[in-house]
Amino acid sequence: MMGYANMEQIASGIHFRLRARTFIVAEPQGNRVVFVNLDACMASQIVKIKVIERLKARYGDLYTEKNVAISGIHTHAGPGGYLQYVVYIVTSLGFVRQSFDALVDGIEKSVLQAHENLRPGSIFVNKGELLDASISRSPSAYLNNPASERGKYKYNVDKEMTLLKFVDDQWGPVGSFNWFATHGTSMSRTNSLISGDNKGAAARFMEDWFEQSNAGHSSADELVSEGIPRRVSDIISDFRNNHHELLELAASFQSPPGKAATKILSVARRVRGILREAEKPGFVSAFCQSNCGDVSPNVLGAFCIDSGLPCDFNHSTCGGKNEMCYGRGPGYPDEFESTRIIGERQFRKAVDLFNKASEKLEGKIDYRHSYLDFSQLEVTIPKQNGGSETVKTCPAAMGFAFAAGTTDGPGAFDFTQGDDKGNPFWRLVRDLLKKPDKEQINCQYPKPILLDTGEMKQPYDWASLRQWLGGDFVML
Repeated sequence: MMGYANMEQIASGIHFRLRARTFIVAEPQGNRVVFVNLDACMASQIVKIKVIERLKARYGDLYTEKNVAISGIHTHAGPGGYLQYVVYIVTSLGFVRQSFDALVDGIEKSVLQAHENLRPGSIFVNKGELLDASISRSPSAYLNNPASERGKYKYNVDKEMTLLKFVDDQWGPVGSFNWFATHGTSMSRTNSLISGDNKGAAARFMEDWFEQSNAGHSSADELVSEGIPRRVSDIISDFRNNHHELLELAASFQSPPGKAATKILSVARRVRGILREAEKPGFVSAFCQSNCGDVSPNVLGAFCIDSGLPCDFNHSTCGGKNEMCYGRGPGYPDEFESTRIIGERQFRKAVDLFNKASEKLEGKIDYRHSYLDFSQLEVTIPKQNGGSETVKTCPAAMGFAFAAGTTDGPGAFDFTQGDDKGNPFWRLVRDLLKKPDKEQINCQYPKPILLDTGEMKQPYDWASLRQWLGGDFVML
């Protein structure tokens, strides 16, 4: 599986199925953009290349790498092995064609459905703060920022949710996409079930909510106040044990008297209703990932699993060891419940923003896409005593602290967060793979290099020098 870099995390079943959700925004005879929200840890360049190849075979140059963006929700409970660089697939023991094909097929079908459903409509935007679905998993690191920098922000993580509401001119609301920062780590590193984690759950909750409220079963406010809409399988957990009770209950229901109608009229109405329902677009709701960095859904904080005490604040360790320090979600110790709760909190906020969205987006559609070599960038930075200096970036490298993992998924061995020293043994192991030269060591300083991934080429590239930026769309 992809996310925790845990070779023992092997999928054994499905918590709930993953989805690709797509919206296409287009001007008549003008620009168009595609945004795909993918229930996976992240997208990959090789997945996008194959998707574009298939779209080109169908539509020519209508959809290209420039106007198609594929974004992962960052679930750590999805399949692995679908990226093209060693460092991302080493823990899945290489490329997994089954995972790759499933993602490409799903994305392609999602885009095709969105293309076929293009209709005149409007987009509305709304924003608001969601305070109980995220915390910083590295609060001590954040405090290393200058006070002047921290003073610019209200919280130590971004708490804002931004929502787009899509409204069909004929059918009314047909979907919404929102962006909010919280990691897809409500499911732990020992979980073995494929899952969309909290964002995948939130998307299902909102799509079920709209389907039920639009069918006249309940108003939006009533559904939200009553809690998450449940599926039948959740309400009746084991029908085999109470089959006779259900039969008796069903028999007790009295059928209401019907209205007299001719056979032809009754059939005609049913046919018209079916045809109209078939034309109606399904409601699509995506909970997209934004700047989730050190943003955790395990909002109760990090505790030692041996003593139950809070972890060391500065290094997230327990007795000097990182393996014992774990973050706790709101449903602790039940990670399925934590997934549901964090998903529900995002869902509730999204419904509130959706119902109150009134600012209509106007203007032209445009997009930006570029490739940048991040190992050769020149950056001008200010000096503390005034003036500025120009510095240059270098190839990617992973530090010793990286191997310690995080409180969402601790690493192994004797690594610790915040380590700026390293140790001789792991330097020896590193040098067997690729010994960094003095220029790379100086460039990465003060971070000690554990893996010089940007310069490792065997059996092929371990990391990309050139990163994909953009593909995002803007309303000008």
